[in-house]
Amino acid sequence: MSTAGPPATLDPYAIREDFPILSTVLHGDKPLVFLDNAASTQHPRQVIGALTEMYEKHYANVHRGIHWLSEQSTDLYEQTREKVRAFINAAMTEEIIFTPGTTASINTIARSWGDAHLTPGDEILLSVMEHHSNLVPWQQLAERQGAVLRHLPITDDGHLVLDQLDELLTERTKLVSLTSISNVLGTVNPIREITRRAHDAGALVLIDAAQHAPHLPLDVAELGCDFLAFSGHKMLGPSGVGVLYGRAEILDALPPFLGGGSMINSVQLDRFTPADLPAKFEAGTPPIAPAIALGAAIDYLNNLGLEAVHQHEVQLTRYAHDLLEGIAGVQILGPRAEEKAGIVTFVLEGIHAHDVAHLLDRQGVAVRAGHHCTQPLHDRLGVTATSRASFYLYNTLAEIDQLGDAILHAQHVFRRR
Repeated sequence: MSTAGPPATLDPYAIREDFPILSTVLHGDKPLVFLDNAASTQHPRQVIGALTEMYEKHYANVHRGIHWLSEQSTDLYEQTREKVRAFINAAMTEEIIFTPGTTASINTIARSWGDAHLTPGDEILLSVMEHHSNLVPWQQLAERQGAVLRHLPITDDGHLVLDQLDELLTERTKLVSLTSISNVLGTVNPIREITRRAHDAGALVLIDAAQHAPHLPLDVAELGCDFLAFSGHKMLGPSGVGVLYGRAEILDALPPFLGGGSMINSVQLDRFTPADLPAKFEAGTPPIAPAIALGAAIDYLNNLGLEAVHQHEVQLTRYAHDLLEGIAGVQILGPRAEEKAGIVTFVLEGIHAHDVAHLLDRQGVAVRAGHHCTQPLHDRLGVTATSRASFYLYNTLAEIDQLGDAILHAQHVFRRR
């Protein structure tokens, strides 16, 4: 039995001191209220400093040079690979592939595993709530290979309809690829259960963890998934770097996706032999400095504790639900506050989401507007566009109040029209 106490309470005001951009003042006198964290998060000084120090003191290409700078760069790069391995509890560093981001990670599996293993009539199971990055690569694969895509539906309040899972999992199902947390609804999906049931049906499982990795602990051994993808820029790290996890025995048997330098053991004019993992899937010069700065972001999150981050976001989400539900004309989409991650997506009666975002921006409040790369989900919900406020460890209850005030101001502006 664990003797650990409850997670430490975060002090967002102390944390904000680490984020220079959060002191920005917009439009003359409006403090920046950054509520667009599901799209991309801001960076603490520790991450900015790691990136700067890398370029100023250690930068050279990795794995290729027999000189001091290259060895320094290589050591720092591989240290981050170990940090990522520990962060998600993978069995070995060979299972950690650096990519440009979640989209590239999913495309790598679609191209490498999909092209090698799918035949006409094979099925891939997705869901209606998927980001386009977890829809389009499989649509392209289905077109190339003659495979069939099937989709797990959702309820009106944004939960997967698990009652249909056994019907949709057939002997033809080769892969289940699902988001762990919806980037629109905030729904936290029962990935462990779905993975178990998919494996019982003989299918592999890929998890899109882009909205999970920054906010909740990840344990791929416990989840049992075969592949998992996430991005650095959504978890305090730089853009341009992401992670693909895959079980070593599966990755080892797959052909490389991209060809070029680093991913080979030998090359002749008419053939090549691929390198061992993880190099086999890291063709060309990798995102060296961004990867090392991602390591600094992981250090920052580990120091705070992801469970504490999650509890802080739970408080923000409940407060935002209570506040917005008290404003006439606001409709919140998705599950109840206690059933979701730190995302509140809403529509304002009579005001298009783009106008909402523009008017909120004039009050200093940054939210996302549009379909959030989930057009099929918006079709299912019967709306063309929504506004999304998404929270992170540096957001405060006072900022939620400012969001509410900005919404009231937007409604006032439209009533005058």
